[in-house]
Amino acid sequence: MECAGRGSRTPCSGPAMRRCHRCQAVAYCSISHQVSHGSVHKKECQRLEQQMKHGHVVSDFPFTFSEEATMQVCNKRETRCSFLIKQGVHRIGMWTFECSCGASTGIFDCSRLMKDWNLSITLCPCREPSTPLPKLLSGWKEYYEWRCIPLDSPVALLLHWSLTLYWAIKLAVQGNLIPEISNELHIHYLGPEKELHQLAVFSELHAVFPDVQIHIDLVGPAVPEERNGERIELRDYAHCIETNCKCKCSAESFDPTSLQSGSSAITLKLHNGYYHDCYKDLMKDTPPNLIIAPNAGVAAYRSWLQTIELINEIKVPAFFSDYCEEACNLATSCISSVTGASPTIPIQLNPFRQPLAVEDSALFLPCYSNCFIFGI
Repeated sequence: MECAGRGSRTPCSGPAMRRCHRCQAVAYCSISHQVSHGSVHKKECQRLEQQMKHGHVVSDFPFTFSEEATMQVCNKRETRCSFLIKQGVHRIGMWTFECSCGASTGIFDCSRLMKDWNLSITLCPCREPSTPLPKLLSGWKEYYEWRCIPLDSPVALLLHWSLTLYWAIKLAVQGNLIPEISNELHIHYLGPEKELHQLAVFSELHAVFPDVQIHIDLVGPAVPEERNGERIELRDYAHCIETNCKCKCSAESFDPTSLQSGSSAITLKLHNGYYHDCYKDLMKDTPPNLIIAPNAGVAAYRSWLQTIELINEIKVPAFFSDYCEEACNLATSCISSVTGASPTIPIQLNPFRQPLAVEDSALFLPCYSNCFIFGI
């Protein structure tokens, strides 16, 4: 935990052990830093207090592993590494970047599309759904039931990327920001990082948007320059570990010549650079129906200013998510200073947030990837 008064005129005197007695969300290294930060914290203290009171709601998940993946990680009785080890997926394939030790192994080769869940057939969605798609999937429990996946499966730890996108699209339709999805959808996806090593999870969009051609342009500085402009076709689901499963048969029987037909349901294209720098080239293709920026950190990075100005100018619906409600509050304040308007879709808890707590967050608030979401 960082000292909330870090950056003051005097350096921190030690670890941040002195918590604000009212909100309990921030901590300080000393009384002097708490006093010097007082005028700043006064503006946020009551808001943070309310968010702390609702922390149990944010950490409420239907999984059999929910307690150890949420409260035990937050209280440091469990780590992301130890949790992934128990699940049998620690530092394996698409799971590698879900813990700090996996991410610290050096530059991971993301030039190869990893298409395996590294899980048994009963624990992952590797084939077509066996039952009709509900009109609206409202959360993880309903999704798992529909896909016939037991609640001890960890696939939600990766599927939050594709299902957060699903949820943003549904919010946009419900809010009349875009028309009901028919046969084609173009999305600009801003700031991908870990997703670049987990692209196969977007194949689940086959299931939640059947018969819809979805084109996703992933734009961000984390995209390797050598992969700029790369096009990826997701024509089948990510695979289980069973050698005789139908998910393997669908891949083996695939005719590569059909790649030229343009009939792929899910198409990904990678772009290196900031959105405001890439936009003119992106617009040479079809304009987007929707923009999404997962875990955006709008208030933390100055580079967002030009992108927000651009989004405001082109009038395309845009959704932003972040690790906690406070990050979204700060983001909406920054965005409103540019647009002069409040969010069209207010800040709300994302039912498809990742069910594994973030370690060592800047606040004592429970934080999860894609935790809260809002739209403009």
